[in-house]
Amino acid sequence: MLAYGVLLLQFLFPAAFMPEPQLLTDPFLQLPTEDSVRVVWFTEFAGSRHTVDYGDRLEQTAQANTIKLSRIREDQESHIGEQAGDGLEYAKPTNRDIWRHEAVITGLVAGVRLPYRVSSVREDGRRVMSDRFSLAPTPEPNTSLKILLTSDHQLKSMTAANLQKVVETVGAVDAVFFAGDLIDVADRASEWFDDSRGNAFFACLQGRAAYDLERETATTTYTGGALIQSAPLFPAIGNHEVMGRFSMETLLGDQFNDPFPRSAAEQSYAEVAPQIESGNEANFREWWLKNHTFNTDTYEEIFTLPTDSPGGKKYYAVTFGDIRLISLYITNIWRTPNLGPGTKGRYRERDDDLNNPMNWGYGQHIFEPIAPGSPQYEWLQAELNRPEFQQAKYKIVMFHHPPHSVGDNVVPAYTDPVQIIDRFADDQVLSVRYEYPIAADYIIRDVIPLLEAAGVQLVFYGHSHLWNRFISPSGMHFLESSNVGNTYGAYTFANRRRRPIPVGFKETYGVMGDPNGLEPIVPTIRPIMNEDGQPQPYIASNDITAFSIFETATGTVSSYRFDTQNPDSGVILFDAFQLGRSD
Repeated sequence: MLAYGVLLLQFLFPAAFMPEPQLLTDPFLQLPTEDSVRVVWFTEFAGSRHTVDYGDRLEQTAQANTIKLSRIREDQESHIGEQAGDGLEYAKPTNRDIWRHEAVITGLVAGVRLPYRVSSVREDGRRVMSDRFSLAPTPEPNTSLKILLTSDHQLKSMTAANLQKVVETVGAVDAVFFAGDLIDVADRASEWFDDSRGNAFFACLQGRAAYDLERETATTTYTGGALIQSAPLFPAIGNHEVMGRFSMETLLGDQFNDPFPRSAAEQSYAEVAPQIESGNEANFREWWLKNHTFNTDTYEEIFTLPTDSPGGKKYYAVTFGDIRLISLYITNIWRTPNLGPGTKGRYRERDDDLNNPMNWGYGQHIFEPIAPGSPQYEWLQAELNRPEFQQAKYKIVMFHHPPHSVGDNVVPAYTDPVQIIDRFADDQVLSVRYEYPIAADYIIRDVIPLLEAAGVQLVFYGHSHLWNRFISPSGMHFLESSNVGNTYGAYTFANRRRRPIPVGFKETYGVMGDPNGLEPIVPTIRPIMNEDGQPQPYIASNDITAFSIFETATGTVSSYRFDTQNPDSGVILFDAFQLGRSD
């Protein structure tokens, strides 16, 4: 009878038994100015009346503008709902309807935080609200700030633990500087929003994760940290924010791994244009080239960033309190260093593809030029000479690719691949390989001298999934704090690990240590000891996760570690150094 009664109530009052509707994410903050900040959130419904209520009593209201994300999809390898990467729900890439809402909150006063919450009304009239959080405009100079320096989350196993420990250790932060590789596959929606493994990008940074991390004796569920609801996020583009050639048939991961250089695509377009062009050729050409090369559309649609550089959102500069931050688009496609005949890699093409250039990978080609004369380089030169940069107390430059590292991804040199085609006597292709002239490394040869001359105090980057740092003879600091969720190892003379590099090439790439000539700094407080009892100048572990905090009151960058296999040991401060003041 009880069951019958429940069924009757469900029939008479269906709305009372419907699942509570949810926003797809909590709100997060973007692009603060002296008197404003943007509030952004996402839903799976178009809805209406998307608003932000703010003020001491939430008495003020701002209307949001809404767009639908254009390239976000799921596929056979998505972890969503009942599908665990097994193709049970999505047989091929399928568009997913997700809407982005953004409201501009104006009339703010520096140093004054106000409560806020967001709400959206669904098509059925039900209103969905967030919890209350706080917002503020850009802080004034001389404001004491804590900045989280992080990168390479990519839904890796320790990311939720890492961010949970950030909040437990230092509390709320004032901003997040993120040096690229936010997710794994940029166009896979669930990786940003609701991956069923519990460690999607926004879930981890908003304390809404539920990731089960296994230990030898138990499993611990980590929730991440509620960070970006009340602190603006400033990202840089990593190679994982770039999608390759577009398709509604092939796996999204394969599309990510299949970017095509624009120069090669332009040659292909010239060949096919007479058969495919019709009408507005200029627009059609750009559309075709984007779909046949690479793009950062999803990244650019998700984030609100300055757009006054030639690259728009791809590279920018902002002032945040005493900090002038420059975020650069310095990344290339990652390819395997393997040299086997079936490898489309850093140094060679697959044997089966030798006579089909459309299948070539073209080595680790660069997405956005940074060589002298390029728009990004010219913009950087001008930015370093602007009063906003020169007068800043702290000058920080952030990008993804490492200039100095004991990790794997620092080799080969960051330069345009030189293609070498060897042929048989009958002109058939014997091999296609790639060299990377060390003397032409754009970061080391061109960018770093600019930054040194301009008095940059910190260069922050990621990509190799480890923690290590360096200091140049002039006193400029380099920090790679990307061992957040996993590692790909360190290659040092002490541990005698050798990078996989080709033998017999013209260029001799660095097998161990930093190939660009700096010695890694041993952590100043509690370094990890190796098996010989010697301190390691790095953290490269699949059990120990690290994070770094920059405190502007003292100019100190502090790094912490947490052993997920030994959680009772707690969070350990293992390194600290101080940035020199520029004033």
